[in-house]
Amino acid sequence: MTDLSLFELHLNETRDIIKAFQLEMDRGLALKKSSLKMIPTYVTMPTGAEKGRFIALDLGGTNFRILELSLKGGGRIGTSSNTMKFVLPQALLTGDAKSFFDFIAGCLKKFLQKYKLESGKDFNLGFTFSFPVKQTGVNSGRLVCWTKGFNVRGVVGNDVVSLFNEALQRKNVDNVIISALANDTVGTLVAKGYENSDCDIGVILGTGTNACYPEEKLDGMIINTEWGNFNKLKTSLYDRELDKNSDRPGQQILEKMVSGMYLGSLAGLVIKKDLKINIEFKTEYMSVIEADRSAGLSKVASVLRKTGIAKSTIVERRRIKKICEAVSRRGARISASCIAAIIKKMDKRLSRRHVVAIDGSVYEKHPTFAKNMKSCLREIFGSRSSLIRMVLAKDGSGKGAAIIAAVASRK
Repeated sequence: MTDLSLFELHLNETRDIIKAFQLEMDRGLALKKSSLKMIPTYVTMPTGAEKGRFIALDLGGTNFRILELSLKGGGRIGTSSNTMKFVLPQALLTGDAKSFFDFIAGCLKKFLQKYKLESGKDFNLGFTFSFPVKQTGVNSGRLVCWTKGFNVRGVVGNDVVSLFNEALQRKNVDNVIISALANDTVGTLVAKGYENSDCDIGVILGTGTNACYPEEKLDGMIINTEWGNFNKLKTSLYDRELDKNSDRPGQQILEKMVSGMYLGSLAGLVIKKDLKINIEFKTEYMSVIEADRSAGLSKVASVLRKTGIAKSTIVERRRIKKICEAVSRRGARISASCIAAIIKKMDKRLSRRHVVAIDGSVYEKHPTFAKNMKSCLREIFGSRSSLIRMVLAKDGSGKGAAIIAAVASRK
């Protein structure tokens, strides 16, 4: 049986992570070699006074959406039912740039037509593009690399806004100006920051993971840390096996320890070794299993039946639950430690309030992830942790893109 203490993260280890993370932040900001890219976004925080109607296109995975947002000023966002969701066909994920952006531009055209927005008014659009981009301006940036299973040819190294604009021209969409480019993390921060001036960290904890914050030394410009690539972490033999067999060995080490794309696979490797059960184990199963409080762990048994394991003993079900708890608890504590590192960089003595806006299915739906993060922050900061408030910023990336467009168009 695997010694699950492999996945424990003690207080002294969280402090090591904080020190290492801050060092990598400093190196990245100084343009030295670092596992944290620390990408300038050319975006600053909103004032809350921005007003107008804006469009956002939120592309962070195979599902994406387009929405219209009305900003009322005073930190108030109007309600609008003008939204559409789309699914990228699987073939486009490994196809060519022209087909990829033509499809997205075609979806935008359908949105404009459906809500009768295709003529009579020009719209500023915020483009949420949740992949590593080296930004050269608020509405321009070159793709550094694909993640999340995407591998579209002809995009890496090129300006994604230019590629999108070319597609809009081909589709005869002439009343939309792409005024801002951002990733989902920046959008999450800006969306909550429009409503609450104490918000100064944006985090994604879903299929992927990332964080951003406004850097005082750069006049408050928001820095995209790309923390999924942080690699100064103690790894277990299971982490190393998962990394070795991934499509990007040696990269995205933190992401492989905390994100929804990998947590289930990691737990599955331990289950396979301990119980000789070879199943495709999904992260969503962990939420069901860890929430099971029944005497016979009936929900665990139900999950196993879904994967083809018709019969299981109570001993096996208990073991599977303990494995899931150990893997997810470590992921939560790593996430909290990195948040603590960013807070300490902005506010060394934790002398003021900090709101952390978090979006993503792992944070929202896992039954103990948020609680374990809060517990870890309490260990690190003691009673002063009450100054830190983590809040769910549901769908923040789309709203944030529209608000960034508002900030950019005002300037």
